[in-house]
Amino acid sequence: MIATGRERAPRDLLRHIDRVFELSARKIRSIERSWNPDDGAPVFTVDGQYRARGWTEWTQGFQFGSALLQFDATGDREFLDLGRSRTIGRMAPHLTHTGVHDHGFNNVSTYGNLWRLARERRFDAGEWELRFYELALMVSGAVQARRWTPIPGGGFIHSFNGAHSLFADTIRSLRALALADRLGHRLLEEQDARVGLLDRLIQHARATAEFSVYYGRGRDGYDVRGRVAHESLFNASNGSYRGPNSQQGYSPFTTWTRGLAWAMLGFAEQLEFLDTVDDDSLTSHGGRAAVEQWMLDAACATSDYYMEIAASDGIPYWDSGAPNLSSLGDWSHRPADPFNEFEPVDSSAAAIAAQGLLRLGRYLAQRRDDGARYAQAGLLILDTLFDPSGPYLSVSDRHQGLLLHSVYHRPAGWDHVPAGARTPRGESSQWGDYHAREAALYVQRLACDGPYLAFFGGDRVQAAA
Repeated sequence: MIATGRERAPRDLLRHIDRVFELSARKIRSIERSWNPDDGAPVFTVDGQYRARGWTEWTQGFQFGSALLQFDATGDREFLDLGRSRTIGRMAPHLTHTGVHDHGFNNVSTYGNLWRLARERRFDAGEWELRFYELALMVSGAVQARRWTPIPGGGFIHSFNGAHSLFADTIRSLRALALADRLGHRLLEEQDARVGLLDRLIQHARATAEFSVYYGRGRDGYDVRGRVAHESLFNASNGSYRGPNSQQGYSPFTTWTRGLAWAMLGFAEQLEFLDTVDDDSLTSHGGRAAVEQWMLDAACATSDYYMEIAASDGIPYWDSGAPNLSSLGDWSHRPADPFNEFEPVDSSAAAIAAQGLLRLGRYLAQRRDDGARYAQAGLLILDTLFDPSGPYLSVSDRHQGLLLHSVYHRPAGWDHVPAGARTPRGESSQWGDYHAREAALYVQRLACDGPYLAFFGGDRVQAAA
């Protein structure tokens, strides 16, 4: 259970954040020097060195997007040039990848960051280059929206497992649909049927809120408010819901904490995005008040649950029902132990969750609601992760990762267990490193009164002609 203790302000973390980006620069350069593009995308480290795992290449955008975040935070043009050239030269296949639900991860982290930075006038993109990024984002959003399974009253973007499968992760990939819609794009299907991308975004978010998130209403025997099912299963023939499942968590009836974190951040970001959408666009979905209410209910439920099941310093173990947690005793009332021999922690879930808590806290505060406990929890998590004397920030030049003690796929045994240990530890992931940088940049902008960091650029834009 998170114990926030003393009150923190974003500026209190600036010293740690400066150190994060100092280390980050060295890690990005190390990967760039050693990485062979023919190997595919780097995914996670083994003995401190990044390795690929040819599955869906869902981490390529985090690799190049990290360089863009580094430029954003420091102004060092070296990293803009790196992220820009690698995006243009290597990311095109991800725009038309019809087999994945990861467009928001790969393409918004690269083309989307470049588009946002250009609009913020952080570099001179020129009209042609800006339109190139916009075209890429429109294509990506439409391709993502095409992975559609209809269900009674709506539908969802199905995972790479097939038309029956709704992943909690995908709520954060809705950024691809949001940007494509914002740029005036529509998906055209058979006989020129026009599909609204905002409509699909809202329908997918609604399905996630209804089927992936629990609210303590007796839905099944394990219905605890805020719990998240990694995967929800449907009958693809008629769209009927069949039950929960989990791919990377311990069981369908426990909560994989990274899936929980994706939901927290995804709902919080989409609430921010809805603030920029015209009321008329939400009428067919029950109106603004209705859409915002169920989305806020999901954001608050998942955030409350995270604060209950994380350790006192804000770091979660990899699954809320991991089978050997009981061997750790009263683990929830003390700081997480990444070196224990029973169950690994997941620092990547913490980095993702921290940003979700901060965004939710700000969203509530703007509506004169009490969001302080969420914001304070988010700052505590980052204070824990970014403390150079703590166990999570990777300060060694021999280690290519930035955030230590990340977990990828515990049930599949993909995580490296050091010699003599019984649980994985000490390794990093591309998504963990990227989201550590993104959370650090978010807090840096809050502390320094910079433009608010939003994937949609923070204000309205005109549709591309």
